[in-house]
Amino acid sequence: MGTKHAEHSFAMVIFGASGDLTKRKLMPALYDLYRNGRLPEKFYVLGTGRTVYTDEEYKSYIRTELEEFITQSGQDPKWMDSFVSHLYYFPMDPSSTDHYQQLKQRLLQLTVDQESDILFYLATPPVLYGVIPLHLKEVGLNGEHTRIIVEKPFGTDLESARRLNEIYASVFEENQIYRIDHFLGKETAQNILAFRFANEIFKPVWNRNYIDYVEITAVENLGIENRGGYYETAGALRDMVQNHLIQLAALIAMEPPTRFNADHFRNEVVKVYEALTPLTEKQMEEYVVRGQYTAEGNTVSYREEKNVDPQSKTETFVAMRVGFDNWRWSGVPFYIRTGKQMPTKVTEVVIHFKKIPHRMFQYTSGSHPVYNTLILRIQPNEGIVLRFGMKAPGPGFDIKQVSMDFTYQSLGQQAVGDAYARLIEDCIQGDPTLFTRSDAVEASWKFFTPILDYWEKNTNAPLYGYPAGTWGPPASEGIMHEHGAKWTNPCKNLTNTDQYCEL
Repeated sequence: MGTKHAEHSFAMVIFGASGDLTKRKLMPALYDLYRNGRLPEKFYVLGTGRTVYTDEEYKSYIRTELEEFITQSGQDPKWMDSFVSHLYYFPMDPSSTDHYQQLKQRLLQLTVDQESDILFYLATPPVLYGVIPLHLKEVGLNGEHTRIIVEKPFGTDLESARRLNEIYASVFEENQIYRIDHFLGKETAQNILAFRFANEIFKPVWNRNYIDYVEITAVENLGIENRGGYYETAGALRDMVQNHLIQLAALIAMEPPTRFNADHFRNEVVKVYEALTPLTEKQMEEYVVRGQYTAEGNTVSYREEKNVDPQSKTETFVAMRVGFDNWRWSGVPFYIRTGKQMPTKVTEVVIHFKKIPHRMFQYTSGSHPVYNTLILRIQPNEGIVLRFGMKAPGPGFDIKQVSMDFTYQSLGQQAVGDAYARLIEDCIQGDPTLFTRSDAVEASWKFFTPILDYWEKNTNAPLYGYPAGTWGPPASEGIMHEHGAKWTNPCKNLTNTDQYCEL
């Protein structure tokens, strides 16, 4: 199995082990770690949930699901059979106090040794996030060898996030709490830090003196995929912007940590969140656009989706302009957008550098000068593109735009790792660097909660419809006009990192 990355044994207890997240993400991630020799020889995974399985039935269920959700190259029957031999199941109601004493007894039966770490993973609806930790505490399952991993959203606003933080602080130490944001587990998101802080050439220009504006886009060409019940309580701002996208903004905007460890890295993230410029109500009207997809072709509207209110005002698209009150970024707008049923699926950051101070040359692309841009593609076709002007061959000094293009595919056999696998391994190792700290959660919600309150208070605040398969409401372009900017739209069916369409 190769060199073991964890020296001691561990157990993972998954609440919600019969759910979609477990079969699509968690089990494939654990299998990936197992197959690559990243788990100790002595470990087990105990799934829990309301669905009733025996141990053997659960092993068989996961074995079948692995065939669907892991890559073809990773499907080795011997490895898959060996992996599921480490799985067990305990049917229980996670909201019932009575079942936790039985869960503790089951853990004692399976525990390899007294020093084994126990990881509790909450792959449950958010309504249980504040319930499960208190039940664990009641039966003494919150000792020094335990850790808890919590999926987003961590709270629905500032007040609820504070309540959750208080609950978790009453049960666990902060270094035992792992609030997971799978975006930070992506190799390409982490590479933003390496790109910025391992290359001296970018340091002098990474500030308001040279950068004009920043775009952060994370869109999907799918709808809500039978998650209407959840999405109705969340919406695009809670589901994507408050956690994933503002975290990407932090990677772009943060100062270099003194040391790259959990405390120093997360300190810098919090500083970015605390520097967010609060929006006035007038700015919420001008700088925040929300939309909801409507029917187009064979695609139904959001309001026609299963478990969605036919009169729903839940946003499936958000575009907004944010700023930071600090020396590095004062006056530089960050434009953020996310949406469902877009023309393509892409997550990327586009850095737009300032215009040249004096136009000397003609441009083959037309009357508009070529501006320098840096594109950091998180997914798909992960990579980095730097665009700049070069002289076109022939007489005169006509300038055309060219690109320096790096893709992770060019590294050959070094595949981009799975985000969940990386983060689960970090938790096993007790490394919280890439997980969100309590003060960061509250600092983020402090900025976004007033927007949610404004929408709730102003029931007539615009909610624009946009046909499925388009780039969202035209009003989203308006938030950039003041700056003389426009969105960078990747083409449908991307085949490389430098394929973009005109608006």
